[in-house]
Amino acid sequence: MSIEFVQTLNRFGQQRTPFFFVVDYHIKQFYAEPLLTLDSDIMYAFDAEPPSIKQTFTFEKSFPDLQQYLRKIEAVQEEIRAGNTYLLNLTAPTLLHGDLDLRAIFHAANAPFKLCFKDRFVCFSPERFVKIENDCIMTFPMKGTIDASIDGAEERILNDEKETAEHVMVVDLLRNDLARVAQNVHVKRFRYVETIQAGEKELLHVSSHINANLEPTWHDRIGEMIATLLPAGSISGTPKRKSVELIEQIEGYERGFFTGIFGVYDAKGLDSAVMIRFIEKSDEGFVYKSGGGITLLSDPLQEYEEVCHKVYIPVL
Repeated sequence: MSIEFVQTLNRFGQQRTPFFFVVDYHIKQFYAEPLLTLDSDIMYAFDAEPPSIKQTFTFEKSFPDLQQYLRKIEAVQEEIRAGNTYLLNLTAPTLLHGDLDLRAIFHAANAPFKLCFKDRFVCFSPERFVKIENDCIMTFPMKGTIDASIDGAEERILNDEKETAEHVMVVDLLRNDLARVAQNVHVKRFRYVETIQAGEKELLHVSSHINANLEPTWHDRIGEMIATLLPAGSISGTPKRKSVELIEQIEGYERGFFTGIFGVYDAKGLDSAVMIRFIEKSDEGFVYKSGGGITLLSDPLQEYEEVCHKVYIPVL
């Protein structure tokens, strides 16, 4: 963990200086600047409206090797059988072939949370990390996805045994996380369905709403709070510490800023999002990183298909 990250955010909070920040999955790389001096090549949006620009992007995809990914899922499930984890978020990179422009993707993507960072990467995320408002901290874990066009899609996803178990574990994990920084933690709303746009498709996501109360002095320790909550439970696993160790052993590539978070503080509250639905520039070209939660009930082929289906740009 970067001590500098904690100290920088704490200092801004103590001074009540509005700032923007982005931090990677490992809390090693970060960027944090006052809003007044924010680089012009950083663009972000929270609760973004649907874009006015309609644009399509043409590219081919080199998906992860099927057999290699299945072996990784088997390795995760062996660890589950051994009692070392109960839920682990496994991810993989997909190489994109085509003429892509990160700024154009940012403007055209239809997503509530968007970031284009210095022409290095873009994300168009459906998932909030935490929001702080009126000394209340809230998180909205998302676990469970289904194509909205499937007959009885909402009933199917809400009654799916594997998806239900996964969601319950993530909610329990995030309740425990919030209890480390706040009081009176409670689930305000459990397993409700939201619709998001996924390219030409509509998807249903299952979410929950967890609330807790903060001391009015939370501004002074904002960096410490964020670092305590990271990495996000929905993209790591439970128990978190052991699951993060297993991710390092099994995934076999560097997540970097993918599954990190970005956020903005306005001296009154904070909003932040998990960096999923993510494209970055690399020496090999553009790379899209995606993943999904693995449990003992996971069907390996379905999990592989989910990783592939998540490689899209949500345009109108």
